[in-house]
Amino acid sequence: MTAVPAPDLGPDAGAIWHFGDPLGEQRAAETDAVLVDRSHRAVLTLTGSDRQTWLHNISTQHVSELPDGASTQNLSLDGQGRVEDHWIQTELAGTTYLDTEPWRGEPLLEYLRKMVFWSEVTPGSAEMAVLSLLGPRLTEQAVLDALHLDALPAEPTAVPLAGGGFVRRMRGTAADHIELDLLVPRRESADWQRRLAGAGVRQAGVWAYEAHRVAALRPRLGVDTDQRTIPHEVGWIGGPGEGAVHLDKGCYRGQETVARVHNLGKPPRMLVLLHLDGSVERPSTGDAVLASGRAVGRLGTVVEHVDLGPVALALLKRGLPADTELVIGSEDAEGGSVAAVIDADSLPAADEVGAGRLAVERLRGR
Repeated sequence: MTAVPAPDLGPDAGAIWHFGDPLGEQRAAETDAVLVDRSHRAVLTLTGSDRQTWLHNISTQHVSELPDGASTQNLSLDGQGRVEDHWIQTELAGTTYLDTEPWRGEPLLEYLRKMVFWSEVTPGSAEMAVLSLLGPRLTEQAVLDALHLDALPAEPTAVPLAGGGFVRRMRGTAADHIELDLLVPRRESADWQRRLAGAGVRQAGVWAYEAHRVAALRPRLGVDTDQRTIPHEVGWIGGPGEGAVHLDKGCYRGQETVARVHNLGKPPRMLVLLHLDGSVERPSTGDAVLASGRAVGRLGTVVEHVDLGPVALALLKRGLPADTELVIGSEDAEGGSVAAVIDADSLPAADEVGAGRLAVERLRGR
């Protein structure tokens, strides 16, 4: 197999994009079992007796009492409630593990160190690799034997691996879809990959992972978000294991915006899936999405999906009907414009009136 590197200017620079058959790798992720090397992700650790309560106070998720093995998403917001950092968090054997985007590892670590003050907590970086496994065959005995497990962990929890590291089961997009993350010592990554290949797990590039993520409508920090993104716009609201923002916890930076939008307003934008015209050159992340010549959103991840064809995530003005005629770019732009259609199934549920807004409307009615 010929390993093709990911684009140098993309978020996965340094990783393997595919092994010569990107669509076949995607199909195997849906029907078989594949391993995607995502070891370019940054892994941080928190140790110390105050680590859980301390992180609880400076992040959006309720993590002060996470039990051993629990995993969840978490965020750091700025003072206006805009997303600065997103990470996956796992609590195991007295250590809190955070894995995040490659380009956010050092800034996040620096921020955490600045916030320690008098707490008994030590943030640090970890020489660990992230290996992601996708597919229904991951429950087979050969794979379990390779992992030295009797059974896979429940969603979304983690169990330790023999020799160090752990395996974490993420929430699947369907009952028959399984997604695992192995966080293992970087020096042992190649051994793990050989062991799993011997169990029939096929190698796949990050293209396969990204196609799966986009189809599942899962946003990626800095790609599907921008400097104005608030959690409500991209579906990051929810308690441990469900989302990244817990709505019933104590004060944290940006909480006022989270509470105000939840109780009184509606997020200005929504994350949707777009189907793109496949007969022209693909648009790029960050390109403007237009309706009747007016900008109504921003394009996020663009990827070729084995079943859906060329698709993309996009942040669009909330309330746009599914049948809105959209184009990306303008006619005079290099490569021209690209027609796009909103996937109706990706639209958020009809807005519900928040408790605070309902109270105001009742008052005005009287």
